[in-house]
Amino acid sequence: MELAHSLLLNEEALSKIPDNKKPVFVFEWLRFLDKVLVAAQKSDIKEKQKQLVAQLTSQISESPGPPTRKLLARNLATIFSVGDTFDLFETLNKCNDVIKNRDDSPSYLPTKLAAIACLGAMYEKLGRMTGRSYEETVQTLIKSLKNAESQGRSEIMSTLEKVIKGLGSAGNSTYKDVYKATKQCMTDRSMVVRFAAAKCMLQLVNEAPFMYTSELETVSSLCFRALDGSNYDVRCAVAKLLGNLMSMTQSPKAASTAKWKQPKLEDVLNLLSVGFLKGGIGSGNINREIRVGVTHAYIEFVKSMGGLWLERNISVFLNHIFELVANPKATPTHVDAVYARKCVLFIIRSAIGGLLGEKAQIAAAKEISQIIVKQMNIVGEATVDSDGRSSSADIAGSQHVLVCALHELGSLVLRLGTSASPLVAEPATGIIEPVVSVLIHPSHAARLSASWCLGSISRALPSQLTPLLDRCVERMDKLKTSPEAVSGYSSALAALLGGVYQCPLGIPHAKGKQLFNLSEELLRTASQNSRLSLQRTQSGWLLLGSLMTLGPAVVKNHLPRMLLLWKNAFPRSHKELEAEKQRGDSFTWQVTLEARSGALGAMNSFLQHCRDLVTEDVIRRLLAPLKCALLMFAQLPWVIKQYGTHLKASAAMVRLRLYDVLSQLPPESFEGTYTDLLRELVAEFTLTDNPANTTTSLLRAMCHVDDSVILGSWLQETDHKAIEDQLQPNSASGSGALEHDSQSLYARCPTSDPIPGPLPLGVAVIDSSVRLYGLVFPRVAHKHRLQMLQHFIECIKQAKSVRQQAVQMNIFTAVLCALKNLSDAKENLGPDEVKKSAFNLIMGALSSTNPILRCAAGEALGRMAQVVGDSRFIADMAQYSFNSLKSARDVINRTGHSLALGCLHRYVGGMGSGQHLNTSVSIVLALAQDSNSPVVQVWALHALGLIADSGGPMFRSYVEPTLSLVLQLLLSVPPSTVDVHQCLGKCLSALITSLGPELQGNSGSIATARLYCMVCCAIMQDHPDSLVQAEAITCLQQLHMFAPRHVNLTSLVPHLCATLTSSHLLLRRAAVGCLRQLVNREAGEVSDQALTLAGDGSNEDSIITETGLEGLLFGMMDTENDGKLISDVQDTLISLLQSLATQNLTRWLKLLKGVLSASSDTSSSGPLESAPDNKEKDDDDDDEEEDAGLEFKASAPDVTHPTVAPRWPTRVFATECLQKILLACEGIQAHFDLELAREIKLKTSNENFLVLHLSELVRMAFIAATSDSNQLRLAGLSALQDIITKFASVPEPEFPGHVILEQFQAQVSAALRPAFSPDTSSDVTAAACDVCSTWIGSGVARDLNDLRRVHQLLVSSLAKLNAGKSQSPLYNESAVTMEKLAVLGAWAEVYIVAVEREHEKETKPQREEEEYGESSRESLLSLVQPELPTLSQNWLGALRDYAYLSLPTEYSSQLPSDGGTFYHPDTIDSAKPHYKKRWTPILHALAIWLHETGFSVGEMNKESDKNSSVPANAPANMKRDEINSDRLYLILGICVEALSNPQTVLTTHAVNGILKALAAVLSSDWPKQQIGADPILSKEVLNVMHRVFLTQENVYTQLLAVKVVKAVLLAGKDCLQQDRTKFKEKELETPTSTSSESEDTSDSGSMGDGGEEGDIIPEKSVVYAALEVCLCVISRQIPALNPSAPSTGFQVPTRLTKMSEENCSLVASIVLILADLPNMCSKNGSTSVLPTILFLITGVLREMSNKGAERKSPVVVQACLTALRTLCSSSFLEDEDVGSKWRELLRSALVTVLQNAKPSDDKPGMDEVTLLATVTMFLVWGPKEIAQTPSIQKQCVTMFKDCWESKLPEVQLKCLQMFTSVIQKLDTKDATPYIRGVAAKFLEYLLILKDDKSGLDSQQALVTASLNFAEVLVAKAEDDKRLTLLSLLLPVLVSFLVDEKKYSSVSKPTQAIHDDCLQRLVKIGPLYPEQFKNIMMSHADLKLKLGLAIKHSQTQLSTQKKKEEAAANQQKISQLPAKPTIALKTNFGNFAAS
Repeated sequence: MELAHSLLLNEEALSKIPDNKKPVFVFEWLRFLDKVLVAAQKSDIKEKQKQLVAQLTSQISESPGPPTRKLLARNLATIFSVGDTFDLFETLNKCNDVIKNRDDSPSYLPTKLAAIACLGAMYEKLGRMTGRSYEETVQTLIKSLKNAESQGRSEIMSTLEKVIKGLGSAGNSTYKDVYKATKQCMTDRSMVVRFAAAKCMLQLVNEAPFMYTSELETVSSLCFRALDGSNYDVRCAVAKLLGNLMSMTQSPKAASTAKWKQPKLEDVLNLLSVGFLKGGIGSGNINREIRVGVTHAYIEFVKSMGGLWLERNISVFLNHIFELVANPKATPTHVDAVYARKCVLFIIRSAIGGLLGEKAQIAAAKEISQIIVKQMNIVGEATVDSDGRSSSADIAGSQHVLVCALHELGSLVLRLGTSASPLVAEPATGIIEPVVSVLIHPSHAARLSASWCLGSISRALPSQLTPLLDRCVERMDKLKTSPEAVSGYSSALAALLGGVYQCPLGIPHAKGKQLFNLSEELLRTASQNSRLSLQRTQSGWLLLGSLMTLGPAVVKNHLPRMLLLWKNAFPRSHKELEAEKQRGDSFTWQVTLEARSGALGAMNSFLQHCRDLVTEDVIRRLLAPLKCALLMFAQLPWVIKQYGTHLKASAAMVRLRLYDVLSQLPPESFEGTYTDLLRELVAEFTLTDNPANTTTSLLRAMCHVDDSVILGSWLQETDHKAIEDQLQPNSASGSGALEHDSQSLYARCPTSDPIPGPLPLGVAVIDSSVRLYGLVFPRVAHKHRLQMLQHFIECIKQAKSVRQQAVQMNIFTAVLCALKNLSDAKENLGPDEVKKSAFNLIMGALSSTNPILRCAAGEALGRMAQVVGDSRFIADMAQYSFNSLKSARDVINRTGHSLALGCLHRYVGGMGSGQHLNTSVSIVLALAQDSNSPVVQVWALHALGLIADSGGPMFRSYVEPTLSLVLQLLLSVPPSTVDVHQCLGKCLSALITSLGPELQGNSGSIATARLYCMVCCAIMQDHPDSLVQAEAITCLQQLHMFAPRHVNLTSLVPHLCATLTSSHLLLRRAAVGCLRQLVNREAGEVSDQALTLAGDGSNEDSIITETGLEGLLFGMMDTENDGKLISDVQDTLISLLQSLATQNLTRWLKLLKGVLSASSDTSSSGPLESAPDNKEKDDDDDDEEEDAGLEFKASAPDVTHPTVAPRWPTRVFATECLQKILLACEGIQAHFDLELAREIKLKTSNENFLVLHLSELVRMAFIAATSDSNQLRLAGLSALQDIITKFASVPEPEFPGHVILEQFQAQVSAALRPAFSPDTSSDVTAAACDVCSTWIGSGVARDLNDLRRVHQLLVSSLAKLNAGKSQSPLYNESAVTMEKLAVLGAWAEVYIVAVEREHEKETKPQREEEEYGESSRESLLSLVQPELPTLSQNWLGALRDYAYLSLPTEYSSQLPSDGGTFYHPDTIDSAKPHYKKRWTPILHALAIWLHETGFSVGEMNKESDKNSSVPANAPANMKRDEINSDRLYLILGICVEALSNPQTVLTTHAVNGILKALAAVLSSDWPKQQIGADPILSKEVLNVMHRVFLTQENVYTQLLAVKVVKAVLLAGKDCLQQDRTKFKEKELETPTSTSSESEDTSDSGSMGDGGEEGDIIPEKSVVYAALEVCLCVISRQIPALNPSAPSTGFQVPTRLTKMSEENCSLVASIVLILADLPNMCSKNGSTSVLPTILFLITGVLREMSNKGAERKSPVVVQACLTALRTLCSSSFLEDEDVGSKWRELLRSALVTVLQNAKPSDDKPGMDEVTLLATVTMFLVWGPKEIAQTPSIQKQCVTMFKDCWESKLPEVQLKCLQMFTSVIQKLDTKDATPYIRGVAAKFLEYLLILKDDKSGLDSQQALVTASLNFAEVLVAKAEDDKRLTLLSLLLPVLVSFLVDEKKYSSVSKPTQAIHDDCLQRLVKIGPLYPEQFKNIMMSHADLKLKLGLAIKHSQTQLSTQKKKEEAAANQQKISQLPAKPTIALKTNFGNFAAS
């Protein structure tokens, strides 16, 4: 195939390949040409053009297939436009000749079609370059129309369209003829021809004025005729033609046409309305296809006129559209009325919802409310009029207008959300009054619509919910005698209650109670007034049903009364049932039936919304009335017969409700009723008692979603689903309306389709019965299953024609439902006879004429195979189909059985059906080639796709033949058979999946397969139909997944971008889905490719502007309604953002800013002006920003079609994107460092750093936070908080000591202020409180005056805390809880920060403070101080609430009955989350406050007069301790519970807060005493800390936990100390008496852990708990010390080398804790724990100081030494009982250390320096016995020697120093062994130096140390030995003295040694005068040298002195005070050193 890639066709290669591959080769060559020619220059193809044209024209006669001819035509046209036009006319004539040829045989047809296509392409591309040749061409084409078949006619039409497009007005002379020809084709029987004709007409409308002048009416009625019997594509095309035709009449072009009066807008609209009302064709019936087509046309008309026009003419437009539905002709029957309303609604929804921005939508909503007022006035007049007839017609018309108007108003407000607040701001002009007025309209439908509309208003504007409820209740009370009012207001209440779940803030709890009582009242008084009894009954139950949606919290209190009401609604027994039958009349029966259906409806609602309350007991109590209801069904036919058929509807409603209720219950609970129930169900859906042929609506849903190809149900996935549904074949599709079931008012609808549309009652009952049948069937005995299946076969036999199909559809839906549930329950179908019956039933339908039945039968067969799971049975089924297919010749059997095979494979899978695979594939492949019947091809290909999909690896060997078949068909099947192409696409997709990752391979067969896949995709991409294009995109997406290198993004991305504006939803979905996958992998490339499309803006058609793909996607979010599509768009944007935003920050921020500040629609610029200080600074800034905004909008093509400004959901998403960008930039320093960012910008001119765009970030957050949509405000506040936390500490380089955010203080306070206004909802205020506390705590605003603005907002919110219960709350009590807790939480955060800052100030040196003149300011604490009295009370209250609420449910009876401080007893569940969110900061703040006030209750009492927590009657002396212990245990309890409860998930921040709070509380005196005296409590706290160490990885958290551990131990130690002191005092007081009791009293030594015996009991001991904690930390940080680790001894540490500073300090603090533990024990206890402690300390020492460690950890080593020293100087050593044990243990410790020090095979040994320090520590501080032990002496001597001989200077130095301190500390006797062992080495060193001073400079420290040693040695020596030592030392000292002449020339170290030795000599002289004298006398040279040195040093001293005096005088002069340059306003006098 590579040979095809040449400019000229490689004919030699072509001749060599087999015939079946030739079309592929040619197509591949044409594909190559298509890419090359577009980019070629004229010169490139000059010499080859003639040959190329010849080759291409010769291909025309090679009978090319559809895709080939399309490419051929395109290439020919391109050649002439790029190269010369010499051969153009010759080529045109050749084509004309081909068309003129009279050969009509099918074999010549492709050649003819190719010629026609080539003409079209050339005329379209070359236009007027073709001269006058067009006249002949047009005539030829028109002539050949007469004899052409449908393909030819459609091709001719599309060529004519292209001729007109290319020639423009130049071809005027022929347009009349074209018009005549096209008129005929417009009503062609072939839809493809109609479609092409409509497009040709559209082109005529654009070019030929006569179309919209003289021929206007003819063309419009022609369009109506074309719509009759049309399909979807034709409807869309004709509608586009009609819409554009009508809009042309309004265009300026039309106005300038001479001799013609331009029609008015009204006339044009009336022309369209003719089609809508009459159907344009004389018959009386309404033609639905025409009506739907005209509906499309209205929308096209508005789109083509543009949004601006709509805004200006909204009134005329709306009135006209509503008049359509007011016209009685539009609504002859109820179903027609529903359909007409749907159409009208669709027109308005598309126009207002799609083309208008939010401001214009608000204007439209006002316009609609005016229409409602007008309609209500008509009703008012009609009711006053006496003439009955006209009035009822008026009312009927007005009800439809009202329904449409109210639905649109509700939808509009729902879309606008809280932005719709202007619509309800002023009652007089608002929308609420008109809507409420409709609630008493005589028509039921209008009342329900008004109710739904009110519900929508309350969901969009939750603040309206409670007032509306109150209002309806009040009006209902006033008008309680009017049936309409009772019905209307109660339905409004139901709709309002149904919307509560969407309002997160809810309604006050008491409303539920009030409405419950109201509904009970209605039911109770129903029987009192017969005129009202029906309405009251209905309303009472409707209200109860809607109350159930409030959920278990509200319903549980009323459940007993509900159960009673249900019980009373039905007869209690069979007897009562019989009695009931005897009495009553038609009316009482109607009321009774309504009451029962109402009761069942409420029950259904209860089961749906209160699952938590449905216990077995409740089910039992519900079943009694349900069984009675079922028994009553048997009586109903008699009742209806007796009292009239008008009861039928009520009876049906009871059945529907009962089925619904039973579907909600577990099927086993009502097993006893199956017999009666199944009889009813089967009768219901087999239409036994139903004369109408009603069919279920569920059959499509029961079939597999992939079967949409053969069912055509893809229409469900178009933008026009709402109206196209009317044209579906089965009954009732698309006819949903509110009046069919008023309970749908409170049903939960998906957000994409918020208007509930319950189906007509007849259909709904059958649907419900089918569902219930499916649930019950798996539980029925096999014999009953058999009976039912046989009954079904019988029913189908009995029925005839249409009725037979209806019965069959219902039965199949039920059977499918049953099989589905069987397979879900993993049940079996039953014995053979059941299977046989089922099989016969299914086979009967496989040959049905109705395709949906065949599809259902195939599906049922597959499901059955799945349930049976028996390979023999499956083989039989497959064989049956094989045989049928071999013998069948008719379409029906072939389609049915091929699908049956596909379904078998689908449900049994590749393994289960492997043995039939070969036969199945060969049969289906053969059928797929049956080009005579496209229908068979479609079903066969669909089956082939299913087999390929389910075949798995077994199918692999069939991939190649299937693939070549797919390609062959794609190249030959005419494009008009779209279904075939679509199925080919599905097949290709299955084949690509089958090949999978193999596609990346390079073998020949794989390369061919890959090329075939690419060619197939290319053919489908070029197909005119959107469904096929969507398949192509899906296949390319799969290819990209498996073989990304082979998918060319440069062509794919532009194609996808162009597809994004397609008018077909499926295509847009596919494109976005594909983009979403591409950007996950190659975001950068996709984004760049899309940007190249924007280019320089010269390309008018490009849909991509400079905002790139991202801008386009943001735009789509405003125009799309499909939830799936929007979610994919958002995912794509997020992927792009995460990959690209950090590098292209400027571009992204500009994009987001454009979305957020699209000011044409928002009022967000308001608050900026109100911040005065913002003005001067930001002036220039703002101008730029305004320009940027304008630039963003400038991309609109022209003013009539402005792009819609981003709507609020898009802007919320943009704000979230902003936060994601902040997150993505985390961790990169330059984003948060202005200086660095500026530096990089200077060097690389890269501005992509957040900090450079800070003003834009703040502005965006500000715009969002001050918008009029609550969701956007919340997002904006959240973004603002993120910005503050991220930038709070970024310094401002130009003003040292200041931070960069300081300049935005005005914006921040302006953004926060509106959130605290009284009418703001609680969630916004709560969010704003968080931002306030973040802002105050961030420390940005240093000046308290700056802070006061924000602080004031928090102070104002404190008022809410003390307001008590507000008079009439708008929201649920939990919303108030949320707000109050948010305020308390915010204050808590501020207080925590304030106290922390105070402490920092105290510890910070004064100097730093004064550097920026900060110390003059008051502290933040001074702002909080005044509020603390109230705050502390409230904090305590909130914590107490939290403690109550976190109790397990079994303690719920102990909760206070009247609620807590901040929660209401009935809203506990909804309040819990708010407490969970806020309690940690509150706890921390309270703990700090208690710590600061030292737990002094007095202070609390003084401060809190009115809400003191001290009970007034408590005894005076008990108060303090009781209150304190209450507070202490509250805090401790909450902390311990939170830290040890495995269910609670705490953030690290929260854990840190809890630990800080614990530490603060435990470090106060009073709690110390409490906890110290309570070892059990201490142990518990320590155990919890142990858990913290195990569960928290963060080191900072662990350090905080160490603090708590220390505090607990300190408290215990202090307490023990006090006890011992008391004991001693007692002992002193009582002189030793021999009384018996004093003998019992143990001495103070047995106090503490371990007691007298010294046993540490793990369950009770605090020390044990502490040891556990210490061991846990040590073994986690140093795994080698983990006793349970299986490793042997010493392991080379892997983690230790990487230990951070924090980890080291953690281990260090733990080691110090260890050393302190013995002090908490009794004497004997201390000896029990000491071995463990020593083991751990020496272990840590060993691990932290081994030779191998890369970096030493001095902190830990130092801590170990300190700890050992603490132990060595412990008071226990002196104790006569345990001292010896202690000494022994310490001695062992030293031995251990010495052993650890020795290197061995697996351990490197200890670092010498540490070893020296440790050993010295033991010898110096430890008990004497240690140093006296001979073995230790020996080891130590060896160690000192080894260290000295290591020749490492630092080791030698340490060795000397340590040895010196050892002999200094020990007395002479003990020191002797050491001196003897080591001293000689050191002295030897000095003597060597005396003679050889070569390396002296580097050894200054060592020299000094050895001289120190020598001096100590001299001092220690006995008198007789001293002389010898001195005679060694003095010559050495003198030898270091330097000659005075050389003194100044020697190095500094040598001078220092000289000075040092001189001082030592001067010192030694007086100490040992005699010896000194003797030595000096005997060595004259020494004496001389010494004398000279002393002299020299004295002269030096005197010169030094003089110099210093001179310098001092100089300084005094320079220090005279100069005049200060900055005058200080503050007196710093009082800041003297404190």
